[in-house]
Amino acid sequence: MGFFENIKTSLALRFEKLAAEFHLNFIQGDRWKFLLQGLGTTMVITVLALLLGVALGIVIAMVRSTYDKTAASARPGLGRKILGFFNGFCKVYITVFRGTPVVVQLMIIYFVIFASSDNGVLVASLAFGLNSAAYVAEIIRGGIMSIDNGQFEAGSSLGFNYLLTMRYIIIPQVVKSVLPSLANEFIALLKETSVAGYVAVRDLTKAGDIIRGRTFSPFMPLLAVALIYLVLVLFFTWLIGKMERRLRNSER
Repeated sequence: MGFFENIKTSLALRFEKLAAEFHLNFIQGDRWKFLLQGLGTTMVITVLALLLGVALGIVIAMVRSTYDKTAASARPGLGRKILGFFNGFCKVYITVFRGTPVVVQLMIIYFVIFASSDNGVLVASLAFGLNSAAYVAEIIRGGIMSIDNGQFEAGSSLGFNYLLTMRYIIIPQVVKSVLPSLANEFIALLKETSVAGYVAVRDLTKAGDIIRGRTFSPFMPLLAVALIYLVLVLFFTWLIGKMERRLRNSER
């Protein structure tokens, strides 16, 4: 009986210690508000970066896929040279942003390019959006290149030029095929924003660091941040799975 009582007492003491640590880190001084504000900042950065990444990524993908589709058959001239120039620029852009760490890009944009700006949220959104655009561009370009050339010929037979064919025939098919990949890019982007604290942005991870610096207790703040990210990822993964099932059902 004494053995079980010792175990019960030990568990009670550990629970009391965890409860006291929880109170110290989150309840005392309303420190939980740091996490709430940090979560809001993280979501704002993620959404703004995604919008920029998708918009810029579509433009880059259009340039790259147009060059790949038409370069061989296009007549030599100024138009072909201009398209070739922008295609080369887009290839360099993709190579640079995919080949260097996002945290380095973030610090260069914040401390060098926009050194005079004091709006860290917008600068961080710009940095993550530019990085995301490189990945979105390749996702969309892959979707465009996977469309059979017969679809383009069908557009021509209807009297559409290349741009109209892309708008009314190709893009609707591409969106359906790449939407799950774009949703996964959103999840990856959400986790990448955890380095925004390097430029003094009070995102979710930085909020955990602030609490840790005030309570000198690393376990609870870091665990809370990890659990919040995990819940967000699980939620958006569930949404993506539901969206994919709807897309599959719509194809039947």
